[in-house]
Amino acid sequence: MLSASSRANRFWWDGNADEYQVEHGDFLRDSGFIWCPEGVDEAEAHLLGDVAGKDVLEIGCGAAQCARWLSGQGARVAAFDISHRQLRHSQRLDLDTGLRVPVVQADAESLPFAPASFDLACSAFGALPFVAEPLRVLLEVRRVLRPGGLFVFSVSHPIRWAFPDDPGERGLTSDRSYFDRTPYEERDDEGTPTYVEHHRTMGDWVSLVVASGLTVRGLLEPEWPRGHDRVWGGWSPLRGHHLPGTAIFTCSA
Repeated sequence: MLSASSRANRFWWDGNADEYQVEHGDFLRDSGFIWCPEGVDEAEAHLLGDVAGKDVLEIGCGAAQCARWLSGQGARVAAFDISHRQLRHSQRLDLDTGLRVPVVQADAESLPFAPASFDLACSAFGALPFVAEPLRVLLEVRRVLRPGGLFVFSVSHPIRWAFPDDPGERGLTSDRSYFDRTPYEERDDEGTPTYVEHHRTMGDWVSLVVASGLTVRGLLEPEWPRGHDRVWGGWSPLRGHHLPGTAIFTCSA
């Protein structure tokens, strides 16, 4: 059974997938691996290493742009998302590009894959910020990874929580405690959650990874690149030159 957070976010993404892909599709590319709004490209960053011949799982794949790029690099890829509408966009891109990615609709807290099925797992802002029990996701990732396997995931940098989600000057002044872990929620007229995003501190994330049995191997806090003028929600050149917007964790099984 889906948790309240998962249920809310499944319906939210089903309702907003079309708008999301229209707004961000060009930046993400039909077959491209962009880790974050700062534009870190796996083709240059090589956080996953050589993927050719590897079994790779993309977690919270959206329209599976990342998985499609991995497939083009010679990986054997599987991908999943909680949103059926996002996966319909993946099917559209399959037809447009001629690169078919096997996808399934699933909840990250209960993966429909056998133990030790993958050499690598990756997630670019997929699932982890939106689940109430991230340890369950990390335990599932560890279960499906082979010994020595790698899991790399990107999430909003925890410091962003202390600042308004505003790309302008207002977004440079903290208005809440970094340690306030109250989730951000949107609710309908009946009080039912329609969107939920959870906050964890940097220490929380490290502790969760350790508790899952994974080992932290690296942490990248991308700087805002010169010449990059794209605004994505609360991410912007103005804020990016002052505050980190993304944290990318590299972990091993």
